[in-house]
Amino acid sequence: MAANQGERTRRRLSTQERREQLLAVGARLFSESPYDEVWIEQVAEIAGVSRGLLYHYFPTKRDFFAAVVERESERMLRMTAAVPGVPVREQLAASLDTYLEYVEAHAHGYRAFHRADAAGDRAVRKVYQQALAAQEKQILAAMSADPEFGPVFEERPDVRLAVRGWLAFTAAVCLEWLRGSDLSREQVRDLCARALLGVITR
Repeated sequence: MAANQGERTRRRLSTQERREQLLAVGARLFSESPYDEVWIEQVAEIAGVSRGLLYHYFPTKRDFFAAVVERESERMLRMTAAVPGVPVREQLAASLDTYLEYVEAHAHGYRAFHRADAAGDRAVRKVYQQALAAQEKQILAAMSADPEFGPVFEERPDVRLAVRGWLAFTAAVCLEWLRGSDLSREQVRDLCARALLGVITR
């Protein structure tokens, strides 16, 4: 009877809900262990599904990890999207607040996202690099449309590299913060904001 009840519960999840469940489990496992130490059987067992069902959604472990990384990237992009017409300086603190709130609430997924660059698989690293490129493009687009920072792009060919470096800096700060830093969210926000403004306004 219990098994039948489990089957009924399992069928209640839609395709999208099941996929989200599997990706959430994957985000936790990949954030806790290196890519090579996570087994697809673990994911299936924790999610309460068969390996066959998991492989139906994600044909290979590489596909699964890439989907985890892509999911976290899309979340971050949506939450930190620029608001047209609002000055970058005004948006920066609010965007960082949103970003850090996400980092705290989805620590497993955030760690998993940044573990991708250390994964031994070239295709997985490519997904990670594409995700970072999308973040960089979003920031640069907001800055180039801003009356204060737009002209900087004409005079400073190093701005793109500076933004890329800032993304790496912010990720390192957030990962350290998650390990138990004494800094508050507001202090981390201000640190990251000063770092970006410092390199593009000097």
